[in-house]
Amino acid sequence: MVSFAGEAGQFSDRPQALTDADLEAILEGAAAAGAPSAGYTVIRLPWELKTLFEEWLRTHVPGRAEHVLSLIRQLRGGRANDPRFGQRMRGTGEFAELLRQRFALACRRHGLARRSALDFDTTQFRPPRAPSSQGELF
Repeated sequence: MVSFAGEAGQFSDRPQALTDADLEAILEGAAAAGAPSAGYTVIRLPWELKTLFEEWLRTHVPGRAEHVLSLIRQLRGGRANDPRFGQRMRGTGEFAELLRQRFALACRRHGLARRSALDFDTTQFRPPRAPSSQGELF
């Protein structure tokens, strides 16, 4: 998904081996639309989605289904999903590292900052007030 001009582009939950060829074009489009930054997440297949996604693959891209599932398992330590904090959004292993390097290179090529490198204006933030019997009136 890539959002509108002035917002960050997000390349997320993309099935490996089905959309890999689009990574650079999507980031180029995000930069052309004015996105200042980009980020990505690798596809996650929690229990509720695993079977549904596998059935979708076997129906719509039967010749590539096993390859796609193999790449997802390579990103997830042999499983369809890795819920551990720090791994679940990026994956682990050689394929995850190659994806990270390719994404970083494409971001640099198109002048997109990594989302973590942006400075956010937090001066307007106000913490929630303590609950009051008067509600929000006073």
